[in-house]
Amino acid sequence: MRTAYEVVKAHYDANDRGDLAGMIADIAPDAEWTEMAGFPCAGTYVGPDAVVENVFKALGAQFEGYTFKLDRLLGAGDDVVGIGDYSGRAKATGKDFQARVVHVWRVEDGKIRRFEQFTDTLLVADALR
Repeated sequence: MRTAYEVVKAHYDANDRGDLAGMIADIAPDAEWTEMAGFPCAGTYVGPDAVVENVFKALGAQFEGYTFKLDRLLGAGDDVVGIGDYSGRAKATGKDFQARVVHVWRVEDGKIRRFEQFTDTLLVADALR
């Protein structure tokens, strides 16, 4: 069985390839995915379908070139921390943004069970205004 670090790394690798199926392959059906309050798609979503609709598609609808660039990936048993940067351009305003971000993951039995995002939501929101 893959380690938690390997499961999360596979998600980020799929993201880099633009492979949505690969990004959600290891998200458990009952996984809780939390986007920070103040973020454009803030909330907690359960399961891969809800994440695709309420996070990935929602961000794609609001931003051009929305990307996450991983800087460091830290493993701590079943918990994994990804540190990196978001960037993109708001479609409604044409404003670019860049924001530092931390993702905290929980992996159990080879499946992503929890995800929580921490970022400067004001930098992202300002691009939309």
